[in-house]
Amino acid sequence: MGTPQFIQTPAGERLVVLSEQDYATLLEQAEDYHDIQAANEARARIDAGEETFPSSVVEALLDGAAPVRVFREYRGLRAGELAEKAGISQGYLSEIEAGKKTGSLSVLKRIAEALDVDLDSLT
Repeated sequence: MGTPQFIQTPAGERLVVLSEQDYATLLEQAEDYHDIQAANEARARIDAGEETFPSSVVEALLDGAAPVRVFREYRGLRAGELAEKAGISQGYLSEIEAGKKTGSLSVLKRIAEALDVDLDSLT
């Protein structure tokens, strides 16, 4: 980095003048610092036991796939198994997975518990 120049405005404010390259370098370093902080925070959550999901699950959710089906398949459950665990009929579960029904809050809570995911992950 070059040597910065300091100037003072008529109001007494001190300013630093940098080359455009030095400014770009500082911005890049600040971005790197924030990325490292975010990675450290994520690592701490994982170390504390927060579950992570493979990219295939994340991509399926981002592509608009039904969250109940995505997490059911990720957990390796057949539809009948999940329906039984959640205390609903397999047909009702099928309608939720197909988007024909949204499912009541109480049903979605039971499905979330059966899948061991947060309710937010299904909505």
